[in-house]
Amino acid sequence: MSTQKVSFKNNVGHLLDARLDLPIDQHAKAYAIIAHCFTCNKTLTAIHQISAALTTNGFGVLRFDFTGLGESEGTFSDSHFSGNVQDLIAAAAFLKQDYKAPALLIGHSLGGAAVLFAANAIESIQAVATIAAPSHPTHVQHLVKSGIDEINEKGEAVVEIGGRPFTITKQFLNDLQNHDMGVTVKNLDAALLILHSPQDTTVSIDNAAELYLAAIHPKSFVSLDGADHLLSNKEDSKYVGDVIATWAKRYVSMPANVELKPVKKVMVQIGQSGFTSQVQAGDHYFLADEPIKVGGNNLGPTPYDFLLTALGSCTAMTIRMYADRKKWSVDEINVHLEHRQEHALDSHQCEDPHAKIDHIDRWLDVKGALDETQLARLLEIADKCPVHKTLQTKLQINTSYLNG
Repeated sequence: MSTQKVSFKNNVGHLLDARLDLPIDQHAKAYAIIAHCFTCNKTLTAIHQISAALTTNGFGVLRFDFTGLGESEGTFSDSHFSGNVQDLIAAAAFLKQDYKAPALLIGHSLGGAAVLFAANAIESIQAVATIAAPSHPTHVQHLVKSGIDEINEKGEAVVEIGGRPFTITKQFLNDLQNHDMGVTVKNLDAALLILHSPQDTTVSIDNAAELYLAAIHPKSFVSLDGADHLLSNKEDSKYVGDVIATWAKRYVSMPANVELKPVKKVMVQIGQSGFTSQVQAGDHYFLADEPIKVGGNNLGPTPYDFLLTALGSCTAMTIRMYADRKKWSVDEINVHLEHRQEHALDSHQCEDPHAKIDHIDRWLDVKGALDETQLARLLEIADKCPVHKTLQTKLQINTSYLNG
């Protein structure tokens, strides 16, 4: 994905720091906003992983720090849940003005509660996904219970949350009481996806049940079995991102993929930057790319991978055809290949002393009731596959402009 550093102001003038993640071609088909958990920030690994999965599916994703957290302006002690909701509304206004109005809201933990309240205030929202969200904002009070008495007596207290000190005010707690989640969820004018782990010890899965019962259709629930509250395991957060992206496509208006229009058998198209290429071969569509270490996005096989694939698949098919014709008992054919370059041994015969010769190593693993004579014959047949013959001929490639 491609990431841009952006910022926008909230309703009281604080500058909120954000990142806009875009698909590799930087053309988002729809936009989403992610709200992080209580006292977390936009760089949380789970948030980053979820965003990456969404961009792979064509979404542009805005992740930002709530007021007083991360790199955003403001003081956390002066913030409150209502302010978080307003920050989300400001984020949506920013996207609408500079990019495109968001269609999807995603919230993690208390951020999940915040997106539910913000959704009905953002006209463009078509779908909402919550992850480990409480069924009422007051649930976070258990995180500050050690300081409740001091908060009630002095108006505020410094409470340690996740190993870090935060000043929690009485205003913050009172604000939590002023939000009726049941009514809000019932009036939600968008599709709802609730994701929650049965093993969540921070926000129990009972909260997911309450949200689901309060919501009207279309609503869905996905169990994140084995995951913890913060989705610390990258596989869990990636799974969450993939599930949300797939689900959201059913409810979010997204333009269809622009299909290639090949005028020949195969067409390859590459954009303005990077190596990721769209490939259409007959009725089949896939991606080609290069590894990240050489500047690619690793979203598809490399050109040499495709070359080995052509030889390997042709080899397997040729052996299968021969074995079937001979009525030999062949249960499975596996072809393993590698490509390498070596300095030419007869370098004195080459004009370039640094010349290299390309080698393709191919190994067969044929399973079945075959004797040594039959196995030796299949080894010979492998060399007779059409692609093998093509690669060993003096291949001529003609290049010209299509409209030339």
